[in-house]
Amino acid sequence: MTTKGSWIAVVAICLLGSYLALAQNPGGQGGAPPAGGRGGAAGGGGGQGGGGGRGGPPQPMTFFSASAGSGKGADLGGLAGADAICQSLAASVGRGDGVTWHAYMSTQGPGGVNARDRIGNGPWYNQKGQRIAQNVADLHGDTLDQARLGSNLGKQTALTEKGALVNGVGDMPTQHDMLTGSMPDGRAYTDGMDHTCKNYTSSADEPGVTVQLGHTDRNGGGNTSWNSAHASAGCSQQALIRTGGQGAFYCFAVN
Repeated sequence: MTTKGSWIAVVAICLLGSYLALAQNPGGQGGAPPAGGRGGAAGGGGGQGGGGGRGGPPQPMTFFSASAGSGKGADLGGLAGADAICQSLAASVGRGDGVTWHAYMSTQGPGGVNARDRIGNGPWYNQKGQRIAQNVADLHGDTLDQARLGSNLGKQTALTEKGALVNGVGDMPTQHDMLTGSMPDGRAYTDGMDHTCKNYTSSADEPGVTVQLGHTDRNGGGNTSWNSAHASAGCSQQALIRTGGQGAFYCFAVN
């Protein structure tokens, strides 16, 4: 019994020593967490929803859904006018100096351009520092994997320059329509029809003249496209409002 009791005492002492060591080193066998954070999560936030490492500075805004258009329907004064609106809205929140902003829009006819070719290379972040897409291919789902995963653009991330949500399906009034004049791959239409309201210079409602629209919430129109959901009812401000928007569009920082 004495020998057995001695063994029990030895085991108890060992267990007590292990407990005290663990209490002083809660990191277990790996020791204390590294200075950058806890294990693999230290550099978190680099995914689509984040804006840099934990404790690091937030990414500056390089994308937003314009909080307003020209007020004249699809007549924005052409691409130059749309770009100027983007620049002005960005400047109003302190993101105008040293940053060039372009509207995400395609034009048709001689000298036509693709929206995807005029927005820079990315990555793009919204007003809260959330990543929208890493690059042009990611934004448009150019590869099968990119198309399957989709970009991070949706109602909770397609914020205005002020960081506000854009009214979507179920909100009053619905304002999720964004002028793009583009096909889903971000390129201009080549079917001979007018999908840009005369390259964003018309506010008249004429037969066969519309502008292609995307949805900030990726909801409605029979699909989930952020840049090519359906055509507008016309080019006037009233027609755009009736369709589900206000003549606004997407803005991207080129540099």
